[in-house]
Amino acid sequence: MIYTLPYIIVIGIILFAAFFMVKQQTAAIIERFGKFHSIRQSGLQLKIPLIDRVAGRLSLKIQQLDVIVETKTLDDVFVKLKVSVQYKVISDKVYDAFYKLDYPHEQITSYVFDVVRAEVPKMKLDDVFVKKDDIAIAVKSELNDAMMEYGYDIIRTLVTDIDPDAQVKIAMNRINAADREKTAAQYEGDAQRILIVEKAKAEAESKRLQGQGIADQRREIARGLEESVDVLNRVGINSQEASALIVVTQHYDTLQSIGSETNSNLILLPNSPQAGSNMLNDMVASFTASNQIGEAMKSQKPKEKK
Repeated sequence: MIYTLPYIIVIGIILFAAFFMVKQQTAAIIERFGKFHSIRQSGLQLKIPLIDRVAGRLSLKIQQLDVIVETKTLDDVFVKLKVSVQYKVISDKVYDAFYKLDYPHEQITSYVFDVVRAEVPKMKLDDVFVKKDDIAIAVKSELNDAMMEYGYDIIRTLVTDIDPDAQVKIAMNRINAADREKTAAQYEGDAQRILIVEKAKAEAESKRLQGQGIADQRREIARGLEESVDVLNRVGINSQEASALIVVTQHYDTLQSIGSETNSNLILLPNSPQAGSNMLNDMVASFTASNQIGEAMKSQKPKEKK
């Protein structure tokens, strides 16, 4: 029993070395005496110990490589672009992917740099933001043609970030802010113009209504004066005396209303006992003189016609 134990241990080691596991979505490359032998898929696999060896494993999952490229635009602005490349190994081209290309990441990065630095200098900075999908399509097309030979399939390319120089971003923000302030000023100017126009319309309407009110007031005053003169004429007072009497009455009514107001301004008016009679005499004399002038002018007109 003691002599057989080493043999059992050796056999166990050989069996342990003969079996190996391959994970899901993974391909294992088997070499025999340093030469490619086979590709094993997921599951429990068997190889000949000391003769076969697992040279490497390739993931068949979709992988992503982020590449940051700094380049210059058509308007001489330096900008950094982050390009995300999603790729995977083609299941029936595992041999090409393992043996034809040692460093796929470096190869993909080189093509991304080449395409981005060929496309972006043709565009202005604003166009880079607008046409980022065109850049991604150009990168995918170039990579597919190049990497398909090595057993890699480019699933998708995305331009996930566009980062101009810090000073350029500050300037762009200032331009945007100035444009918005200009628009706001235009709207404020339009609003003020509308307010001025509406205020002018309101003032015009107010003046029109005020004038109409004054005209109506004077019309009513004239109608009242006419009625007062008619009443006085019926009691034997002629029109001139009646008009003078009404003016004097209004004069004293005005004085009474001024005196009754506590907050009225100081107004100096003649208020002597003779003021009323003098005012009445002056009015009667002026009315008489105006009538005589009118009669004289009427008598001259027929003479001129002859």
